[in-house]
Amino acid sequence: MAKVNPHYAKLVAGYLFPEIGRRVKAYQEANPSASLIRLGIGDVVLPLPDAVREAMHNAVDEMGTEGGFRGYGPEQGYEFLREAIVRHDFAPRNVDIGADEIFVSDGSKCDSGNIQEIFADDAQLAIPDPVYPVYVDTNVMAGRTGAADDTGRYEGILYLDGNEANGFCPSPPATGADLVYLCFPNNPTGAVATVAQLKEWVDWAKANDAVLLFDAAYEAYITDPNIPHSIYEVPGAREVAIEFRSFSKSAGFTGTRCAYIVIPRELNGRGPDGPVSIHALWSRRHSTKFNGVSYPIQRGAEAAYSDAGHAEIRTRVDYYMANAAIIREGLDGLGVKTFGGVNAPYVWAKTPDGVSSWEFFDRLLEKANVVGTPGSGFGSCGEGYFRLSAFGKKDQVEEAVDRIRTRM
Repeated sequence: MAKVNPHYAKLVAGYLFPEIGRRVKAYQEANPSASLIRLGIGDVVLPLPDAVREAMHNAVDEMGTEGGFRGYGPEQGYEFLREAIVRHDFAPRNVDIGADEIFVSDGSKCDSGNIQEIFADDAQLAIPDPVYPVYVDTNVMAGRTGAADDTGRYEGILYLDGNEANGFCPSPPATGADLVYLCFPNNPTGAVATVAQLKEWVDWAKANDAVLLFDAAYEAYITDPNIPHSIYEVPGAREVAIEFRSFSKSAGFTGTRCAYIVIPRELNGRGPDGPVSIHALWSRRHSTKFNGVSYPIQRGAEAAYSDAGHAEIRTRVDYYMANAAIIREGLDGLGVKTFGGVNAPYVWAKTPDGVSSWEFFDRLLEKANVVGTPGSGFGSCGEGYFRLSAFGKKDQVEEAVDRIRTRM
């Protein structure tokens, strides 16, 4: 019998969202007449923009001709998409990123989970809490941590507490670390970081020879013009940061899968004989384990940057942010303390009556037939909070808020 990876046994529970799905399925089977409204998982509900679909259709037609057929594409991504990314995502913000520093992928979840492979097994991790579970779990699976304690925290990780006092935006630690995961706008809390706060992180990373892993999957939802959309808006970040971007939550690619990772050429890690290019390492890993995103999908992603595509995406983002306002204002009106929902499509709220996160999840499910996400699933600092997603149909979001008001 083949031996399995023993580090998987350290995982304290099933991955958060499948566990939610399991509980919801059990409730639905026991209560088949219940009409559930799902505001837990952050999956979009609006269809792909017309401009994106048209580009995909055209690309499929191309693939059906001898002259237009394409087999394996470039692992790093087609140049037409990488150049569009530079022109539209970075150049308008005076950010110097080259097309050759962009790697197109099938999702930021994959990239943020896979990036740890190119770093040493004994790399010291610093991870905020609460946090997107993938950052922690993939490092546990890789054997970079010890066992979890009673609070669910793993030995070997330097946890950075996010709380109401610091606006769920922890400062750099007093001690050093090798890798730091940052996510702004934040999932799950909806918090954002200012230029000054990110500069503090960049300066700290330089002083400690650390690499910042910056997840900007929700940057399209930033409404405050003073909030940076990219860590590379901070001087010096090219030397210390990797950035993750996605088409999932902006252009609706959760089901079609397209994202990208930015690795500047100045960024180095420590090798046995001196500095090693992180760009070169990731290129080697990427080309070895990945055959690239399909041509039709990349043409669709390119179309997201067209005038028509941009306008349609803006309409969708505004739609979801209007939902966030409905949730936030509805909960505020009930005396529930809320955070986020202004520069991010998530509303982070304090559980009422001092109940635990999972207790409130069950109460919300059973009394209001609304599915949320327990804050403790994002880390021990998430205990006593819950997250509601704005990714829903407006009428259902309004109905969910009304149910919470009248049934709980």
